[in-house]
Amino acid sequence: MLTDMQGRPIRQTGPTSSRDWDEVQAFCRKVYMPYRVRPAAPRLLPAATMRMAQVGRVTLTRFAYGVPIHLDRFDPEAGNILVLNTLTGALRHKQDAERTATTRAGDSFVVDCSRTDYWLDGDGDHLQLNLTIPHDAMAEIAMRWLGFVPDDRLWTRRLAFGGNGSRWQALLAYVVQSLEASGQVRGAPPMARHLEELICMDLLQIWAEGAGISLRDGARMAAPRHVRAAEEIMASEARDPPSMAQVADRVGVSVRALSEGFRRFRGMTPRDFLRARRLEGLRAALRAAGPGDSVTSVAADWGYVNLGALAQVYRARFGETPGQTLAAARARG
Repeated sequence: MLTDMQGRPIRQTGPTSSRDWDEVQAFCRKVYMPYRVRPAAPRLLPAATMRMAQVGRVTLTRFAYGVPIHLDRFDPEAGNILVLNTLTGALRHKQDAERTATTRAGDSFVVDCSRTDYWLDGDGDHLQLNLTIPHDAMAEIAMRWLGFVPDDRLWTRRLAFGGNGSRWQALLAYVVQSLEASGQVRGAPPMARHLEELICMDLLQIWAEGAGISLRDGARMAAPRHVRAAEEIMASEARDPPSMAQVADRVGVSVRALSEGFRRFRGMTPRDFLRARRLEGLRAALRAAGPGDSVTSVAADWGYVNLGALAQVYRARFGETPGQTLAAARARG
């Protein structure tokens, strides 16, 4: 994250190093989340490295405090997963109630700070290539590619993994090499979205293997019949959807039971599931739009009235606006 593939320095807004604790902590709150940092000795000033880039919804940071530190009290409300990839030095992580894990050059550690507590110690030589991934982004990608969202057996597992020569290390190298001097991913936003999904799906597979959880259809089929039946109704009727009360009545449970089933087995609400299916249906309709169709007409056909709000959630989901989807479809003929 220092230079691109042509050797040009990667530009960044804001400082890339600091000796001021307040400045360093402002950077960390922005790219990670609020937490507490304690240096190993009183009045010890940082010699921080602070570089960042964005790949879709994944924040990459090349970071070090430059001094030994202890970090704890990570804010669960931020809703973020951390993947700490050690370049030099060492970190010691809380793994469970009794054990710790130490990561050195080439090693990685993942923790979902929105689902479990966490602390770490870093020596004075630590330097990290870290990833900050919103939990909701991981859940959304899991739902799209796997058909279900893993439960807290996965999200509460703190896991050390990787190692020099691992597939994960090769993926990180590929991601970093995709950055241009501007700090953007070449071919963005489609390439950024592609890399985002690569990162999340590879991490999900590694994480699940370490936690002893199957990501095959067994986890999906474990959901009760009323959850699966509700999914079929909402997916097939997404264009003109029934209310949650109607869905619950048709599958023979209360709205509360339906919501609890989705929360437990899908990691989301029924409304979140329906919103995702409607956005996917709208996108398919835009890709299949005729010569006289516009974003407004296609969106109205799907019941969307507020185009500004739609563009915002659509871009967050697909990495492009509805207008860009329509233009790309027309360019393909």
